[in-house]
Amino acid sequence: MTKASFVTEGSRIQAFTIEGHSGWADSGEDILCAAITSAVRLTECAVNDVLGLEAQVKVNEQDASLTLKLPRNLEGEADQVCQTLLAALMVYFVQLQEEYPQHINVMEV
Repeated sequence: MTKASFVTEGSRIQAFTIEGHSGWADSGEDILCAAITSAVRLTECAVNDVLGLEAQVKVNEQDASLTLKLPRNLEGEADQVCQTLLAALMVYFVQLQEEYPQHINVMEV
């Protein structure tokens, strides 16, 4: 099962961690795992490459996890865009959870 944890402070999403394999299908054929990975990569590219921010990204291949932490000093438009991106990611994962409840779990911590 894939676990998606979103760390919030008040109404702001500060970080997220995605860990584990969905187990929907064998590796290389798992469309759910591919959808999750694609959404995470798109979000990370938007934050770091397009917006030019320096969000911390930590990948741990041993437990198949990725954590992204936004910079603490974000303000204004950059913060609004990041919050929109991370909120959209969370909503997307909740929708996947509704469709595949045995394979993805979304939490807000």
